[in-house]
Amino acid sequence: MIKLYWSPRSRSFSAIWLLEESGLAYERVLTDISTGAQKSPEFLKINPMGKVPALTDGDAQLAEAAAICAYVADRYPETKLAPATNDPKRARYLQWLFFSPSCIEPALIQLFTKLEVPTSTAAWGSAAQVFDVLDAELQKGPWILGDQFSAADIAIGAGLNFAVRVFKMVPPRPSFEAYIDRCVARPAFQRAEKIAAG
Repeated sequence: MIKLYWSPRSRSFSAIWLLEESGLAYERVLTDISTGAQKSPEFLKINPMGKVPALTDGDAQLAEAAAICAYVADRYPETKLAPATNDPKRARYLQWLFFSPSCIEPALIQLFTKLEVPTSTAAWGSAAQVFDVLDAELQKGPWILGDQFSAADIAIGAGLNFAVRVFKMVPPRPSFEAYIDRCVARPAFQRAEKIAAG
């Protein structure tokens, strides 16, 4: 049985959305970060970083939202949340799946802290570049891989929804609004939103 360790109103949202999209049976294990539950010795054995989400699946255990997306999509190919390893779309899928934690999240931190980082040393370039590149890609639509919804859309869609609509850190653009609307319209997104609200 898959167990998802999560906390309300946290980065757990993408993992909840993923599992709701998957149709797989899973158990949610509340790990309330507002009470410090993520620092318990039991939880630190699963994720020494003391962060949610984390997941166990039999003997497998892992953390980090994008890694959870990759693991579930690959371990359970019947979910159709990732192109097969021999599909040429796989390369773009992996690029965009990891674009969220490696580019969007650092860009948001840069915007939030107003930190000046030279684009030549920042792995993500600049916040402006990140959102310009994402804007250009989303204009192709409807999903990151065209007509195929994937776990990459969960990683990108969850991050973009928080950045644009929840925290209003990134100004809306037509491609962002249309993409977020498509994500929000998915029944699994709506179920995840209710769960994640606590």
